[in-house]
Amino acid sequence: MTIKYQLPEFLTNIVTQAAYEKWLHRKAQGLFRKYKKKADMTATISEYKIAIHKVVDNCCGRDAYSQEQLDWHLLSTYDNEKSKKEGRAYKRKFDLLPSIDHVSGDGTGASDFKICSWRTIDSKNDMSMDEYVDLCKKIIKYNS
Repeated sequence: MTIKYQLPEFLTNIVTQAAYEKWLHRKAQGLFRKYKKKADMTATISEYKIAIHKVVDNCCGRDAYSQEQLDWHLLSTYDNEKSKKEGRAYKRKFDLLPSIDHVSGDGTGASDFKICSWRTIDSKNDMSMDEYVDLCKKIIKYNS
């Protein structure tokens, strides 16, 4: 039997095939809901899953922007209740949680995704890559 979203090799012994597929579906569904009003009006959840799976498979487990090794053990472990109770200390444990950055330019074209850490996507927010790099350069210059 052929598996449509085969577990990337680097995830072997880290997450199960079933856990990966569940995570992939949730990420695709969430991003689809978030962006269907803004762009990609003809995209489907299945197309999002294909696109996300492709970038996961090619990322070698690393953040696309910093090349840090992501902690894939953290998939599907975030607990909102613990987060509310423990605050920043809890959230810091998830800095290297793999996340999906939707990077299709102005948002009107085909979906393009990158894999990055939660910390990276949180700091990058809605900036383009050029804007984010410019900000990082300013921070480095000021703090050098």
